[in-house]
Amino acid sequence: MIERSVLRFQAESLAAIELPCIVGRGLLDGPRVTLLGGIHGCEYSSIAAVIRFMQGLDTRELRGSITAVPIVNISSFRARVPFVVPEDGKNLNRCFPGSYDGTFSDALARAVFDELIAPSDILLDLHGGDQTEALQPFALYDESAVEDRARALALALHLPYVVRSAHADAPISGTTSSAAAAVGVPAVIAEAGGCGLLEESAVAVLLAGLANALRHLEMLPGDPLPPNPSMRSVARFVWLRTRTEGWWESAVRAGEEVSASALLGVVRDLYGEVVEEVVAPEAGVVLFLTTSPAVAADGLLLGLGAGLEAIHH
Repeated sequence: MIERSVLRFQAESLAAIELPCIVGRGLLDGPRVTLLGGIHGCEYSSIAAVIRFMQGLDTRELRGSITAVPIVNISSFRARVPFVVPEDGKNLNRCFPGSYDGTFSDALARAVFDELIAPSDILLDLHGGDQTEALQPFALYDESAVEDRARALALALHLPYVVRSAHADAPISGTTSSAAAAVGVPAVIAEAGGCGLLEESAVAVLLAGLANALRHLEMLPGDPLPPNPSMRSVARFVWLRTRTEGWWESAVRAGEEVSASALLGVVRDLYGEVVEEVVAPEAGVVLFLTTSPAVAADGLLLGLGAGLEAIHH
């Protein structure tokens, strides 16, 4: 059975928010999965994947339940604002588990955590490159007491790279997956698509990954596909930023594997002079890349997946 509804929250600061919610319930008992999209409102391929997956779901074959919210950051989606929540300028995926005592984003994160993430058995959070980001598909899970289950789920998504995010060297905090892992919910962030585009190839990759992940969880019939031999594990996620504002010119593409000290690009001043050369601190793969030439001081340029290894089953 598929139920469509509008999700509303009790917090006074969230009174104006209404989120589309789709719940699929199987005939037999099984895990409770929360499926999120649109934590960033302009990551369209991942939003489309949530909607289309739930549209195509045959609950007669489903064990357990899936609660899907395709667009969490609805105000960002409507205003076409990348990365942040328009109400307070915060990145929602830095705010979890959130707080009702904070600003709008903190309260939204807390409501989503309390009502969707914490009550679930599994969290799948779909993302992609935002309006100024090119991206190589990857799955990310967090260091935690449940990381073995999260890693197996990440592998089942069948994306080319699988990133383990360790607390000590994680470039960010406050993500959906880290908050879920902290309360014992295995969680994976899956990324595909980019540049603020609806890319059918990225949607297809996510749809296939979701179906395989649910087979892995024994929620859908059939044997899951084993990890592709070409998949690589990523031990560290290194984010590179510019020292100064200026004009960014990348020398690499998303998905390109680079050696240590390789030139990744340059930052020029607005007279065209090179003010900074950006080089790889170690070997790795470019998992995402800022495509906009306009960068601020301390602006994010790219994310390098380092410590590449073949997947060990």
